[in-house]
Amino acid sequence: MLLEEYVSPALSGRALAVAATVTALLATALGAHTASAAAKAANTDKVLVIGLDGAVLDRVKAADAPHLKGLMAQGLTAHSTLYANPMGATSSGPGWSTIATGVWPDKHGVKDNSFIGKNYAAHPDFLTRIENAKPALNTYAAADWEPVTSTDQNGPIFSTKVDKRLSLKGDRDGYRNEDPKIAAAAATELRTQNPDAAFVYLGEIDAAGHSSGAGSQTYLDTVARVDVLVGQLLTAVQQRPTYAQEKWKILVTTDHGHTTTGGHGGSSIAERGTFVIAKGAGIPAGSVRDDVRLADVAATALAQVGVPTTGLDGVPLNAPDNDAFDTLRPALQARVDETGIPAGTKGFTRTPPTGWAVDNSRMGTGGVTEWAGWTFATDEFWTQAQRDQWRELNVRSRDVFAVADSDEWDDKSHTGTFDSTLITPRWAVTGGATRTLAFQSHYRHEAGQTAQVLVSYNGATPTVVKNYTADALAKAETIALQVPAGATDVQVRFRYSGNNNWFWAVDNVTLG
Repeated sequence: MLLEEYVSPALSGRALAVAATVTALLATALGAHTASAAAKAANTDKVLVIGLDGAVLDRVKAADAPHLKGLMAQGLTAHSTLYANPMGATSSGPGWSTIATGVWPDKHGVKDNSFIGKNYAAHPDFLTRIENAKPALNTYAAADWEPVTSTDQNGPIFSTKVDKRLSLKGDRDGYRNEDPKIAAAAATELRTQNPDAAFVYLGEIDAAGHSSGAGSQTYLDTVARVDVLVGQLLTAVQQRPTYAQEKWKILVTTDHGHTTTGGHGGSSIAERGTFVIAKGAGIPAGSVRDDVRLADVAATALAQVGVPTTGLDGVPLNAPDNDAFDTLRPALQARVDETGIPAGTKGFTRTPPTGWAVDNSRMGTGGVTEWAGWTFATDEFWTQAQRDQWRELNVRSRDVFAVADSDEWDDKSHTGTFDSTLITPRWAVTGGATRTLAFQSHYRHEAGQTAQVLVSYNGATPTVVKNYTADALAKAETIALQVPAGATDVQVRFRYSGNNNWFWAVDNVTLG
């Protein structure tokens, strides 16, 4: 019954006007509530991120894990590597912060499990970003490691803006396993409620890694038990009454690896190993990729529900960068002179991609074969040449990148010095226009070396547009190029010279 039905005839015209206004406001509010409810009901794009602490991809493949292997068969499997100190330890705090925020530790500020320096205000988790951008969407997070969801510890990584959070205390060292409770509660939420974006954390695999080592049968048995819990979550999604009308994207990931004997936090490939498994629209069944990074999880989750990813280091899985260097992966070779790199690791070539060139006319002779001038390499190959010299910080490069490393080249006798130039194809330009040269740069400086970006138009003498005189670590670079009148093409050169100095890595060079 409407308000005006209760208004006495004796009321003044002003009172009637007030009553009419109140009625209109109530009707507007009711309409807004109904529209909001309809919007929630109509939303069909949904995402579930499952976090498996300390899971090692090769051991998952070796375990009795039909649900995880089913996701791999139905979707994408992508192995990746982490940073190491001083950017961040290969521990849970930095790892889950990177997964949640979509940015690397040099932005979110978490370097270890103390959470000192965290900057979630500037770089919030993806569920909080969803709440900020689309508050009508329902968000959910559940974990049994307190910093993920609890306000009583160093977190929460997932903020209090998340609509519903479940936090249980799981003692991973002692230890009391709360994973079955987390999985049961999350499965009920997924099946009977209406979450649009959810994150569920399970920690037992990490506990097995610490207690028995990733190489143990105990670790494999634990992966198998957790796989059953993953199955519960997947079944809950499929049992939703509205599942047939919904578009779900499922992502499974981990925060760090483990050594064979157990432990993490250091810079070995075993400790730095991570992965992303993904299933959903636009992801080919049985696909494998080498250009996915841990920060892509948040970007993919946001894109799934239509929230912008501006400012993130990660990119959605359906937006690969099409970098020319990545085309070299089939041509990568095993080590020649480097003894620290496993013999079976294929990760370098000195042959540039089509249209590119390397000028070694000033290059000394001899030295370590792998690094005799600009080389095209992977993180797994390059960082194992020599650990803990900041090569591991090259997190913004993806898959294959170009690297000039005078430090490693010098490890074998040679004459002359390192002096090599990487040359792009000639790109068409219009005279008088402004173009933007963009690339990822990872440069460690030392006195005695030089690093320059040079540009030439129509084949003229190259001119320097940037000199590096200090560290530029894992940096996205942009340089504005003012194209001269009459110019029809531009060519870019990256020249590095040194003598037992440091290195320069370059990736994803584009002219926008």
